[in-house]
Amino acid sequence: QVQLVESGGGLVQPGGSLRLSCAAPGFDLDYYSIGWFRQAPGKEREGVSCIRRYGGRSTYADFARGRFTISRDSAANTVYLQANSLKLEDTALYYCAATARFDCTITRSDYGYWGRGTQVTVSS
Repeated sequence: QVQLVESGGGLVQPGGSLRLSCAAPGFDLDYYSIGWFRQAPGKEREGVSCIRRYGGRSTYADFARGRFTISRDSAANTVYLQANSLKLEDTALYYCAATARFDCTITRSDYGYWGRGTQVTVSS
């Protein structure tokens, strides 16, 4: 059972940046395609970005493209989501998820392992 742990969330002003981290102690994250999702109060969980296993190919939701960047650090066994130019509507609980699929998607049902999330609040 892969256990994922997110961190890096917090309170930030509009236009600010955060770097979210996804770690999996005891599991090699390179073996998994990793996705980032988010869920705002009263809304469905939506895909933000994903990165393919063993490689750097990534996918972004339209709202994330150009502002968010997903990356892997194999030595640290961590996947990051750099979120820049944050907007009020980016406020949500951000989750990372893992799948053994070779390619990555930002479709929630493709992922079998989930973390508990890290809260991102954008407010002035």
